[in-house]
Amino acid sequence: MSTTTMTRVTVRYFAAARAAAGTETEPLELAGDVTVDSVLAAVGDRHGGELARVLDRCSFLLDEVAVRDRSTRLPDNATLDVLPPFAGG
Repeated sequence: MSTTTMTRVTVRYFAAARAAAGTETEPLELAGDVTVDSVLAAVGDRHGGELARVLDRCSFLLDEVAVRDRSTRLPDNATLDVLPPFAGG
């Protein structure tokens, strides 16, 4: 009998990412080694092409710390913030 480890992640979307996803926050539960990339693939599949295009330009915070390496593994109950480029002054 094999046991698959599930990782719970909360994804929070801001600005254009929120508009493309159609939601501000969503919970995910993914199996195996969960990385930033695997979370992005899951939400891209769930929400379609517009969100995928926005994700290509975004930066990310993992539990409030900037993460640039998309192969970074996520711990259980992590929060991944999706931050599109912002304009302003």
